[in-house]
Amino acid sequence: MNKLIYLILIGCFSTNIIENNPYKGTNSITTSEYIYQANDVDFPSCHASTILETNEGLLAAWFGGTDEGNQDVCIYAALNLSGKWNKPFKVAEGLQDGKRFPCWNPVLFKKDNGEIVLYYKVGPNPREWWGLFKTSKDKGKTWSPETKISDNLLGPIKNKPVRLPDGKILYPTSFETRNEWNIYMETSDQDLKNWQKISIDNKNFKSIQPTILFHPDGTLQLLCRSMNKKINESWSKNNGQTWSPLVETLIPNNDAGIDAVTLSDGLLLLVFNPIVKGRQKLGVAVSKDGINWEAAALLENETDRNAEFSYPAVIQTKDGLVHITYTWNRKLIKHVVIDPKILKTKPYLNGIWPEE
Repeated sequence: MNKLIYLILIGCFSTNIIENNPYKGTNSITTSEYIYQANDVDFPSCHASTILETNEGLLAAWFGGTDEGNQDVCIYAALNLSGKWNKPFKVAEGLQDGKRFPCWNPVLFKKDNGEIVLYYKVGPNPREWWGLFKTSKDKGKTWSPETKISDNLLGPIKNKPVRLPDGKILYPTSFETRNEWNIYMETSDQDLKNWQKISIDNKNFKSIQPTILFHPDGTLQLLCRSMNKKINESWSKNNGQTWSPLVETLIPNNDAGIDAVTLSDGLLLLVFNPIVKGRQKLGVAVSKDGINWEAAALLENETDRNAEFSYPAVIQTKDGLVHITYTWNRKLIKHVVIDPKILKTKPYLNGIWPEE
């Protein structure tokens, strides 16, 4: 497609968040932008973004190429050091032993010493991929050679790892076969060594891509994507060493990725598609207990079921703002900033998103 025509189409399909969002204060969304424009890059398709705060600003990454699963799909990143995103650059590719494979699902994490880790997958498909990581000592500007994760473990499968009180890194992960999806946990030390696997009873639910929430009493909660039209959950009372069997929540899921974050004041914030079919609507919900959720924002709300707003990543930065990145129609990565202090909410009863 001619790039000029494509840019015009972007303008036609873009949702005006400020005007069309009935669940927020006027100024709660402070920024809504694309990390790059189509004419800034040489890849036509993108997906699965991740975002991190550095000591200098923001770092985002995603995979891009001609299409998901094609051999030319690589990991790209962009820096935001002064309130503006720099031009994306390639940080990893799937060249292994003279053969080229697609890259998948980058995830960023900052260690205690400030070193940044980029986890990602390489392989012909999600059933046969393997986990790798690179590190950066200069806040994402340059990267080390790749390292394959030991013992055939995968690292974080889509969503960000968390630091446990003892300093270990806890990775929300999952595996896929043609017959089953299962979530589980992995841990490593801060040197990215001594990896271990922690099993979870999936109760025959087909679930992948968990995200981790913290509760005031030290309890951990997992929320995850599923094939059963509901977000599923699991709980841990011992810093992730063991987990309760998976159960359904009332929150709908459309078999697409989600992400969540525990805010500094203890509020839990979830970004997800609040529908059971399609990816044309993307919303934000909040909760005080991880059980009762309220609708807080609609980031995208298209009627065209071919539209896709998916695979969100969410963090809170030191200034208290919430940063969300997500796939915009498989063409661009969108970045939205929310001030959580002035979010307005509506009851989110029985998994039904409130109408305007």
